[in-house]
Amino acid sequence: MAIDGIFLYGLKKELCSKLENARIDKIHQPSKEELVLLLRSASGGKRLLISVRPSQPRLNFTESSFENPSEPPMFCMLLRKHLSGARFQSVEDNGFERMVTLVFEGMNELGDRVTLKLVTELIGKQTNLILVGNDGRIIDSLKRSDIESGARLIQPGAVYSYPEKQEKSNVLKTESSELVSTVMSQSMPMAKALVSVVDGLSPLIARELCVRADIDTDKVSNCLDTSEISRLTAQLETFRLRLENVEPTMLIDANGVPFEFSYMDITQYGLSAERQRRDSLSSLLEAVFAERDRKERIRSASNELSKLVNNLIQRISKKIIIRKKEQEKCADGEKWRIYGELLKANLYAVERTVPYIDVQNYYDPELKTVRIPLNVALTPAQNAQRYFKEYKKCCNAAGLLGQLIEESEAELQYMESVADELSRAESVAELNEIKAELQAAGYLRRGGDRKKQVKASAPLEFESPDGFRVLVGRNNRQNDELTLKTADDGDMWFHTKNIPGSHVIVCCKGQELPDSTVLFAARLAALHSKAAESSAVPVDYTRVKYVKKPQGARPGMVIYKTNKTVFVTPKED
Repeated sequence: MAIDGIFLYGLKKELCSKLENARIDKIHQPSKEELVLLLRSASGGKRLLISVRPSQPRLNFTESSFENPSEPPMFCMLLRKHLSGARFQSVEDNGFERMVTLVFEGMNELGDRVTLKLVTELIGKQTNLILVGNDGRIIDSLKRSDIESGARLIQPGAVYSYPEKQEKSNVLKTESSELVSTVMSQSMPMAKALVSVVDGLSPLIARELCVRADIDTDKVSNCLDTSEISRLTAQLETFRLRLENVEPTMLIDANGVPFEFSYMDITQYGLSAERQRRDSLSSLLEAVFAERDRKERIRSASNELSKLVNNLIQRISKKIIIRKKEQEKCADGEKWRIYGELLKANLYAVERTVPYIDVQNYYDPELKTVRIPLNVALTPAQNAQRYFKEYKKCCNAAGLLGQLIEESEAELQYMESVADELSRAESVAELNEIKAELQAAGYLRRGGDRKKQVKASAPLEFESPDGFRVLVGRNNRQNDELTLKTADDGDMWFHTKNIPGSHVIVCCKGQELPDSTVLFAARLAALHSKAAESSAVPVDYTRVKYVKKPQGARPGMVIYKTNKTVFVTPKED
């Protein structure tokens, strides 16, 4: 599923008609490879999204809202300097090349009118966004090329050169019969032959042309008979006319997910796919990619935090394992005490140079003989004192290790709750709250602007089948706020049992809850937890007045009593 050159040809025509006399009002760069231009004209404002993400590059008008970084990237600042207030002039005709060149008229530092070009290259892994000045030289680009690579130079100050063109035939300028003749000279499967001959044609459309011409897509192109040649020529003629009157179409699979899109109706999938129309190519791209881009944006923003949290989880888990092994060794402390006592009682029988002594163990009910190792460099009394010291060391270590293990397990529980928050974050704002939480806990360094406060988001809000208001915390800090400050003592509190997740509050002020509301709130608690994909998830619930936060506990960590437990399946209706 990709945008081909012919798709861009139709999209450029849309851009020209909708951007007439528009000026650039604002420029934002919500992520590393995305740019949003807010353009205003007499007909109103429009947001133009340009994405040069290699996996799904696109350029279209959008109604989606974007969360911008607190400090705009350098490339965004440069574009604001040169393009703010610039008037749209035209879209450069690049034929069926996979690039869109927007031409603007702006002002330079001296107040002179200059022509600026914003070039969007959507060519495979070489996607790029380049600002070209009045003299044809590159002002700057989103991605710069390596000077020593010998490839096309994309560097500030270099003369901009267009990507190398493929020698293919333009379907609008070449006779259909000539195209068919060239296809037949390729000696390869028909669909591939069409792609190799017709400029800007994608494999999807090549297969569609074969299906409509009733030709096997795998048939070798130089083996067409007379009737097949005639049908293919007719389809190419119809295709040429169709380019002037596009039919934006999206194909939906059985799960309701778009898997293909095109500027024409697609029939090759038959009844296995649902076909949906859109009123423009731009709205088609928005429908296909908007949700996917939003998730990708969040995934990209959360990568750094997820990596930090996962590393901390691994480090803490390893620390707990090591300390538990050391604790197991401390279990030998009682043995060292007995060795010391037995040696002390048998000093008269110990010879200084012997490596061990066998004595009767009067601590054993059966009075068995035990062999005690000795250090020949020490006196018998010193050997006894050595065992007493080992015993004392084990006692001290056992107490300390128990406390350290308990602290590490609490820290691990907290970090797992943060990892669960990250997995459920649905916006950059929520990620910023989690980042602020980690900074406050000392796991992340604060940025340069220490005074800047992250605006807290509101908890999720639902209504139970019986009309009760239900609130769900989005993160640990919000969980604390919700449970300890917002909720009334008589409200009901829900949380998954020993599983990281959100605090859920049913606002009932002491009323008894119907079973349907209890199950509803319990499912919400399970759904907003690490066990969202599990079944028979245990959820504890109790009155808010029985929920307390221990002194010094980490965000979201509470203790509770007089609770009941219900088992639910989160994804159950």
